[in-house]
Amino acid sequence: MPALIETDFTAHIVWLGRVPDRETQAIRSEALEEMPLTLAGYEAEFHAGLTRPSCSRVLNLYKRNTEIRNTRQLSIVSAEELAGIAATLDLETLDPLWLGASVVVEGIPDFSHVPPSSRLQTPEGTTLTIDLQNGPCQYPAMTIEAARPGHGKGFKPAAEGRRGVTAWVERAGVLRLGDPLRLFVPEQRAWAASGAAVAAAE
Repeated sequence: MPALIETDFTAHIVWLGRVPDRETQAIRSEALEEMPLTLAGYEAEFHAGLTRPSCSRVLNLYKRNTEIRNTRQLSIVSAEELAGIAATLDLETLDPLWLGASVVVEGIPDFSHVPPSSRLQTPEGTTLTIDLQNGPCQYPAMTIEAARPGHGKGFKPAAEGRRGVTAWVERAGVLRLGDPLRLFVPEQRAWAASGAAVAAAE
């Protein structure tokens, strides 16, 4: 039995972008037509690299700026979830440029809750591995506020559970606008902590 199950869900890439730098506290992407990927991510992207300095998300594991594996090479968000956030913020649309997004996909429901270690694969074999759900932070809120005064402050609660996922490149290749991405999910049941405790006791 394969460790990953091919699902019937296919997303399509509707937007690509990169964050060129982070010289300010705000975060903003630039739109792209295609994105050539190596195992280190997209070379012209601020978040690229095989490793990265640890951040506040993993302070319970490492001191800040410890060198760790980079599983946050890309930020992938859902067009459907962006529309929901925009509605909550009373905006007609939520520009992915404001979120520092790498990829916007359309077609997979409840996208931000796709299981960690799921894969998204193009027909040519370019493969992204999903790491974790991407929690909302203040940087997009600041960028939205600058672009649409009065609307950015509510971003964090509006985006909770809808901010997309982070991902890393498992197989290099090129992503292009319109590419389909087939979803593969891990072949395992959800973790049952109480059951694990019982098994350990036995």
